[in-house]
Amino acid sequence: MAPRTIEETGPSRPLNVEQIVKKAQNFDYNPLIPLKYWLRTAGTLLKEAEIYEHEGNDQQTYLLLFRHAQLVIRNLSTHPDARQGKNRLALAQANKDVDHGLMKLEVLKPRINKRYERYEQLLHDRDTRRASASAREASRSREQKALSNQQVPSQRPISDPPADSDTETLAAGENRDLAVKLAHKEIRRRATARKATRQAGISEEVEHERRTAGVWGNWEEAFTKNDESIDQDTLSRQMQNVRLQVSGSTSAETRNGSSRPSFESQKSNYHYPAVPEHRDSGSWKPSPQVSSSLDDYSLRSTPTSLGAPELPPKDYDADRPRNQNALPLRPEKEALSASSTLFNLDQNPAPQQDLKPSTFTFKPSAYLESGTPLRTIFLPPDLRHRFLSIALPNTRANLETCGILCGTLVSNALFISKLVIPDQESTSDTCETINESQLFDYVDGEDLMVLGWIHTHPTQTCFMSSRDLHTHGGYQVMMPESIAIVCAPSKGDWGVFRLTDPPGMKTVLNCTQTGLFHPHAESNIYTDALRPGHVYEAKGLEFDVVDLRPH
Repeated sequence: MAPRTIEETGPSRPLNVEQIVKKAQNFDYNPLIPLKYWLRTAGTLLKEAEIYEHEGNDQQTYLLLFRHAQLVIRNLSTHPDARQGKNRLALAQANKDVDHGLMKLEVLKPRINKRYERYEQLLHDRDTRRASASAREASRSREQKALSNQQVPSQRPISDPPADSDTETLAAGENRDLAVKLAHKEIRRRATARKATRQAGISEEVEHERRTAGVWGNWEEAFTKNDESIDQDTLSRQMQNVRLQVSGSTSAETRNGSSRPSFESQKSNYHYPAVPEHRDSGSWKPSPQVSSSLDDYSLRSTPTSLGAPELPPKDYDADRPRNQNALPLRPEKEALSASSTLFNLDQNPAPQQDLKPSTFTFKPSAYLESGTPLRTIFLPPDLRHRFLSIALPNTRANLETCGILCGTLVSNALFISKLVIPDQESTSDTCETINESQLFDYVDGEDLMVLGWIHTHPTQTCFMSSRDLHTHGGYQVMMPESIAIVCAPSKGDWGVFRLTDPPGMKTVLNCTQTGLFHPHAESNIYTDALRPGHVYEAKGLEFDVVDLRPH
């Protein structure tokens, strides 16, 4: 039930503001989902918008900012948990972020409409040329037919006008090495900028205020470059109009959660979906004294969203990167692997002379069952081996271990660059994150996005248990691409999964059963996310390990 549908970026037909707004309002909202998940989702929307803004994707930036405003103003303000004391402060900050976002919307609006009008004019010119060419061709054909029976070769068809964009659309399979190089360069650039910000002594509060206000996105320059001069009074009126448009919108259908599926106990007839095995030859196996268990696994870690990028010092050079990963807590750096995955208009590898995120766009590599496109996730192939070595003491003791998969967005693709081990409590069948505020602080402070989670089944096979499904629902609410990696070291097996949508997401989110094992009405609740899904193992993709557990 993620509050967004990913737009296919690249050389697609530009939209005007009215069309973007209609798409932005089209998302599922379920008030039964705890407010803390929705607040993290709102933060993720802002983070993604800021990255797209920095990469020059006005259309996607507008869609995400408008959706953020819609979510906060129309939905979260009336959430059942909104009156709780701790949530009031968070909602107040979210509304403040909305005001900053509305200012950006007013700056983007004329640019988007101008691009749309330009494209429409190109279409008109193309159609005119086609009509003229067809008329000439018909005339020549008649003349040739009168002279001989020889067929006249047809003219080359006039193609669609190119989208008004300087980005090159890339396919994943043909550009894996480029994807890794692009991600490495951008991640390091953001880290350098964030380090400079911290060395300048800018407080987190000021940093958040500036970045949500758009200081890093050259918005002041955008104001001066607008064809129409916008004075402060006019801008205020326009922002108010946008807020009224968001709060008064009725086109988005919301889920009230009042209709819940009725479940009967059918343990004897219930089977989890069959998924392909991913066996590792020579994989480590736990000591034989670990007992086998058929109970379900549970992880309680709360998914987090990426905070907005950190603000550079005043004298910061606008040509240098804005966001960065600062030095992690107790990192153990590992160089790993990469592979990229998205559709390319031409199958040739893209030129590598200018590795700027705004130069390239990775197209979605797979789709939800509803048809919503999913952006590619690039996964370091050595990450699970590193995780298993960290989990080894727990595995030998028949205890589960979990980790959080964190990363960032670059050129419309998601790259896992951090394996965070949160403070946790484990049993043979469960693993629950504790001290979640520490995890959230780290993720937000490092400008990371939570892209999923990984956990072990010390003695069981590789599958998603009932509790696993409920846990992953919280992740996939925040981001449709979120993945769950399950490692079954005693079986030498592993898998990468996501909930189906539909029917998996709705089934899990509306389920009120809490037992370690319980059946669900649908059989196809989850599916494999590895290729031909949206996840690619990317040889060469580097990642850091950050262990937040007390030692």
